[in-house]
Amino acid sequence: MIFPIDKLVLVPDDIDLSRSPLAGHLGAETYVLGAFNPALTRLPNGNLLMMVRVAEALRKPIFDGKVHAIRWDEGKYVLDAWPLELANTADPRKFTIAGGGWKVMALTSLAWLLPVELTPDGLEVVAHHYDKVIAPQGSFQMYGLEDARISKVGDRWLMTTCSVSPERHSTTLYSSHNGLDWTFEDIVLDHQNKDMLIFEGLIDGHYWAQTRPLGDLYFAYPPGSEWRAGPSINLATSPDARHWKPHLNPGIRPHSATVATARMGGGTPPILTDRGWLTLWHGVEPKEIVGIYRTYWSILDKDDPSRTIATQHEPLLEAAPELTRPIEDKMYVRDVVFTTGIADGGDHYIVASGEADLACRITHIPKATFAG
Repeated sequence: MIFPIDKLVLVPDDIDLSRSPLAGHLGAETYVLGAFNPALTRLPNGNLLMMVRVAEALRKPIFDGKVHAIRWDEGKYVLDAWPLELANTADPRKFTIAGGGWKVMALTSLAWLLPVELTPDGLEVVAHHYDKVIAPQGSFQMYGLEDARISKVGDRWLMTTCSVSPERHSTTLYSSHNGLDWTFEDIVLDHQNKDMLIFEGLIDGHYWAQTRPLGDLYFAYPPGSEWRAGPSINLATSPDARHWKPHLNPGIRPHSATVATARMGGGTPPILTDRGWLTLWHGVEPKEIVGIYRTYWSILDKDDPSRTIATQHEPLLEAAPELTRPIEDKMYVRDVVFTTGIADGGDHYIVASGEADLACRITHIPKATFAG
């Protein structure tokens, strides 16, 4: 689809690494591999806030016959060196390490979160809040924080992030009274449960969330089923947003009629509309190393989000090469749009996405797009 307003609002050159939490620690040159996958929320002053994932990488990760990774270590940042002959560096975002009988990887960058304030329409930057950066604070985040999602429930803002470490690949929760100043709450989901999205509102007095647990083994659906085995969007409930129980019924599952959702996961926190809970999510079609990421939508029953009221196989958003053409020299992956935030704009929704794992994209999508 083509929408009247669709632009990049933040690119890597907009980030001031002299104000990075890593500045002065490494003794090696770093650069912004990507500033992308922004959470989105409306602030009390009417402006929008993006919580941007800044992936800070070594300019030269390979030297002295080794490939290097950045790691947080008790309040400082250090470099780890891995023998090059043990590492597969085909993916620019990470490298895999041989041995162990299972998949082990390290990242070529460390991610921290930068609050970026936008005008009410989301189209211009007002301020970069470097004084409110969210950076690793424990060994459970030694390889960084990724892909924040923000939901406003009542008078409180809740933000989930993916915290990366060898200990666990966990979901961590932050809360705020104003959408700008954040307090760490706790680890709320354990190993490799990615893309946790808290619904923007309670259902029967309970918090609800979409989750996406990952694994190396999936059981087949029966022959002829409309569903495909693999990663799916599950549901969980909580009395307090900190203690979560998996919901008995499944959520959104990959459909056997298309390879475009061979892998899938949540995108934007579900928001309530007249038809039900609107959720935007991503589907990944296999291609080369990374795959093709597209954004899709579904509407879930307002009282029972395990019931899908409406959806469509055609993508809502796809990668937009015309938007990234001015920063073509910084491209390292293609065919990727990863939608992570949504806000009400009146007769339209303001949708925030990561474009090409590189930049922040804002799209105005008419509400009529999701009408019955």
